[in-house]
Amino acid sequence: MSPMARRKKEKELRRKAILRAAQQLFYKKGFRSVTVESIARQARLSKGTVYLYFSSKEELYAQVLLNEVEKFQERVNHIIETGESASDMLFKYAHIYADFFLNERELFRILMTFMLHTEDLRFSDEMRRRMIRATTQTVEIIDRIFQYGLTSGEFVCNKSIRKSRNAVWGLLNGVISLHLYTGKEDTREERIYSNVTEGLKVFIGGLKEPRALSDRSAR
Repeated sequence: MSPMARRKKEKELRRKAILRAAQQLFYKKGFRSVTVESIARQARLSKGTVYLYFSSKEELYAQVLLNEVEKFQERVNHIIETGESASDMLFKYAHIYADFFLNERELFRILMTFMLHTEDLRFSDEMRRRMIRATTQTVEIIDRIFQYGLTSGEFVCNKSIRKSRNAVWGLLNGVISLHLYTGKEDTREERIYSNVTEGLKVFIGGLKEPRALSDRSAR
């Protein structure tokens, strides 16, 4: 390996170590309690070294979230290509979404902090644009599922795909917010999946109901 290639690899390893340390601390303590100094200590690097790679704690916070959002996208991007019904696609998306945050619970708190308190987080304009673009791409998969359902004739009551997408997004985040940090640990997963499933059943039933009504009227 050439000296240049070795230096490049070492820089990438340090960057990954910093992000790994930041992720561990953010998950454990939350955003406000973590400092750049504590991240440097966790990564076994100097504070100055951290600043060579990241301009602020906010940038680290955003990068941690961005990395995880991209992992989630990789898991759900294929759903629209499965050939299943739109209803089944929605259920699959919802369960992957819930499962993602059950595995990394503090990641959900980080996402909510970004969504609800964006202005309080001093992100650079570029990082803010990247975050908005990534989260938008994630929820746009729901748009594609709704469009597929409309095109196939499975869904017939959808005046606004965007509003329907936001309703599903709100349902998922609401159920997770309600149960992720409360109640008995041994029933938490079942409660979240059950509430998500039942909520989607009601929602999807509404998308299909006009067809059922018209069929009954025609008889």
